[in-house]
Amino acid sequence: MASQVASPSASLHTTSSSTTLSTPALSPSSPTQLSPDDLELLAKLEEQNRLLETDSKSLRSVNGSRRNSGSSLVSSSSASSNLSHLEEDSWILWGRIVNEWEDVRKKKEKQVKELVRKGIPHHFRAIVWQLLCSAQSMPIKDQYSELLKMTSPCEKLIRRDIARTYPEHDFFKEKDSLGQEVLFNVMKAYSLVDREVGYCQGSAFIVGLLLMQMPEEEAFCVFVKLMQDYRLRELFKPSMAELGLCMYQFECMIQEHLPELYVHFQSQSFHTSMYASSWFLTIFLTTFPLPIATRIFDIFMSEGLEIVFRVGLAVLQMNQAELLQLDMEGMLQHFQKVIPHQFDSGPDKLIQASYQVKYNAKKMKKLEKEYTTIKTKEMEEQVEIKRLRTENRLLKQRIETLEKHKCSSRYSEDFVLQLEKELVQARLSEAESHCALKEMQDKVLEMEKRNSSLPDEENVARLQEELIAVKLREAEALMGLKELRQQVKDLEEHWQRHLARTTGRWKDPPRKNTVNELQDELMTVRLREAETQAELKETKQRMMEMETQSQINNNHLRRAEQEVTSLQGKVQYLSAQNKGLLAQLNEAKRRQAEIECKSKEEVMAVRLREADRIAAVVELQQHIAELEIQKEEGKIQGQLNNSDSNQYIRELKDQIAELHHELLRIIQLETKLRLYKLKSLWRSLLVLAIVRTNFMW
Repeated sequence: MASQVASPSASLHTTSSSTTLSTPALSPSSPTQLSPDDLELLAKLEEQNRLLETDSKSLRSVNGSRRNSGSSLVSSSSASSNLSHLEEDSWILWGRIVNEWEDVRKKKEKQVKELVRKGIPHHFRAIVWQLLCSAQSMPIKDQYSELLKMTSPCEKLIRRDIARTYPEHDFFKEKDSLGQEVLFNVMKAYSLVDREVGYCQGSAFIVGLLLMQMPEEEAFCVFVKLMQDYRLRELFKPSMAELGLCMYQFECMIQEHLPELYVHFQSQSFHTSMYASSWFLTIFLTTFPLPIATRIFDIFMSEGLEIVFRVGLAVLQMNQAELLQLDMEGMLQHFQKVIPHQFDSGPDKLIQASYQVKYNAKKMKKLEKEYTTIKTKEMEEQVEIKRLRTENRLLKQRIETLEKHKCSSRYSEDFVLQLEKELVQARLSEAESHCALKEMQDKVLEMEKRNSSLPDEENVARLQEELIAVKLREAEALMGLKELRQQVKDLEEHWQRHLARTTGRWKDPPRKNTVNELQDELMTVRLREAETQAELKETKQRMMEMETQSQINNNHLRRAEQEVTSLQGKVQYLSAQNKGLLAQLNEAKRRQAEIECKSKEEVMAVRLREADRIAAVVELQQHIAELEIQKEEGKIQGQLNNSDSNQYIRELKDQIAELHHELLRIIQLETKLRLYKLKSLWRSLLVLAIVRTNFMW
């Protein structure tokens, strides 16, 4: 793949050469200037052109023939019956498409989409991608070199994430390599062009794929087009509102097409963003291997984000049975480890399944409107909450002003005293609620500190009972919270009605105005009391959740302590076993020392005996020499007669034979002694090796 990136411009040259070769019959070269191989290639291309021209479903319909307007461009690749010519036919077909792009795009858009779904040839991919997104002639390309000279505030973030982009790819894995440098350049240039988006981590994978196909200037232009025209800019904005819309639409598709899986996801609190956000942000580039992801990206360049919804739902359909058997942690592992390698044999099965998914564009528009309405209501509720808080703050200021002027009132003492008592009771209850709320907050903070020191939850399956209890408590708390909110809403309505009744209070007499103001104050205090109770209820619910979490963590600690105790027992057992092995080793060393001492003693004794035998041999050899001398002297002097001489010679021969026999016996004893020494040494080494093996074990 590195060669694909290092020379992306070569693909364009190859494309142009392929396109010129695709019409050899129109401008043939002179046969005298071509080699035999060129002539053979030219003849083959002419034959292919002839077959294409005779085929009723060829690209002749692209040139404007209405009679064959329904024919498919894909069928032109089957003009030759020989399978070895299919690739060559595909090259010729794509070469003609590139040459006649404007006409093909206008008149045969559906057929081009079908061809793209079958896969764009690698050498045509760079130019076809640029043609699909209309990025081949952009004015911003001339600004690229100037942008690289500028400084971007996102440079540190880009440098940090460069090493995480395709870390196993040859072109990007080495630090400060050419791949990392051009990737940094393109990301930096775009962060300067679009300062609102700046830099987002997932975009580096898309730019990296573009750099594998084309030079950095062209990759920059294509990326700008993708951000502007393919909804990627909205996906990568800091608010990521478009990503939330995609998650909502995809979740609705799951609910419609895979209701059982949707219910299972909801029961396990397995949110769509936990597995599908990277699908939309990187167009599956971080999910599947590059060959499969590139085929999906081909279709994305032609059809947009629709292919992400289709492929995502197809993946869920093909894995529904396995996912229904797993909990949340198991599903995460399945998405991370199993799904990426399901289609290693090829992407055709996945793409075919994705186009069997029912995708309704009108319904997606409707879901987009629903999502916009929901978000608008949430914003309105937030604005209303802020407005109510502001009004409460103003009412509080008015109450304080009334308290200052309360002493100067000249009106009915009984009614005023009654209102004052109610006001005091309301303030007391409010103070008690505030105290209880503060105590609950302190308990929550304390439990959060305790929980932060506890180990994290590692196995959800072991804690199903605790989780069920938590969900039941949460449901009860939510019901109570809804009731409190309804009470607050009723009080607010009552307050609005009261305000409507007291619109003209400033026209009434001063006594009536004072009473109305005290009633307003009382109503405000009651409203604040209801809000405080609601906050208290929420705090209690949060405290129950924290207590449940604390109980779960305590169970974890207890299990961890049990595991530590068992491990300590194993350590003690191994220590005792180690001591026994050390004792055996010492005993073996002692025995080895004794054996070595005995062996040394035996060797010394054998050496002494050997020295004695050598001395005896020397003495015998000397005696033989003396006898031979005597024999020679007897022969010379003639002292022996023939019979005595023969007898004497026989005796000498007998003595010599006995001496030879004795010498052979001594040699055999010496050989046996050496064998015994070798056996003793081998036995001691074997014992030592066995002891060392036991000690190491």
